[in-house]
Amino acid sequence: MPLYVVPTPIGHLEDITYRAVRVLREADLIACEDTRRTRQLLHHYGISTPLVSYHEHNERLRTGELLERLRAGATVALVSDAGTPLISDPGGQLLRAAIDEGLPVSALPGPCAATTALSAAGLSAEGFHFVGFLPPKSAARRKALGGLAEEPVTLVFYEAPHRLLAFLQDALTILGDRPAVVARELTKLHETYVRGTLASLTAHFGAEAPRGEIVVLIDGKPTAPPSPPDDGGLLAEIERGIAEHGLSATEAIRQTAQRYGLPRRQVYQQWLRHRAVAPRGA
Repeated sequence: MPLYVVPTPIGHLEDITYRAVRVLREADLIACEDTRRTRQLLHHYGISTPLVSYHEHNERLRTGELLERLRAGATVALVSDAGTPLISDPGGQLLRAAIDEGLPVSALPGPCAATTALSAAGLSAEGFHFVGFLPPKSAARRKALGGLAEEPVTLVFYEAPHRLLAFLQDALTILGDRPAVVARELTKLHETYVRGTLASLTAHFGAEAPRGEIVVLIDGKPTAPPSPPDDGGLLAEIERGIAEHGLSATEAIRQTAQRYGLPRRQVYQQWLRHRAVAPRGA
């Protein structure tokens, strides 16, 4: 029988799929980080499947025991305390061992703090680099951040509340003052998103110590805008925006200025000068 990888709610107990509830109910055994925490979830849904602890401190020992159960035909569900197992949570040893032995493995879709935060952060979600937890020591953390400095996509981290301020200070030093978001207590009663830049977030959390589970999202390295064409080329782009795309002059000017990283007022003034000297009817 298979090893099921089963995501569980990151906060709100209703954030679980019908299939996940069925698998947890029908499994012969559930391997979990903390039996007390998982038992609360099972009690909520009236599930009485036996539990066995499986965490970073007993992963090697438990992997052998669970493999024996899988070989004997048992169905084992692997869960973490919250979210999707193996995403900054234990379970990798058991999964790899099951795959190496040709045992069936099935992963269910479900909650994940990283993607939940990303979907509401307001930063680019077209691509992202999930990092998880960085080293707790500042020197090692700064080195890791340095290796991420050139990434053009949104960076997603997990961090403990007592280390958040030091993390933000190091990120500001290494990455510069980029747009960033701190999301905490996702799906829970006190869920909050604090949006700003690394500098403003450092100031905010320097004055207000956070509590709860935290996801930090940082904008990727800014890409340099293309070199702007000469004045004639800029004006031609504005004209195309108006004639071919139906934009107002104001919107065509705004988009052209943004495309080349130019002050909107500068492009607007060029447009006014062009209109002043253009032949009547142009």
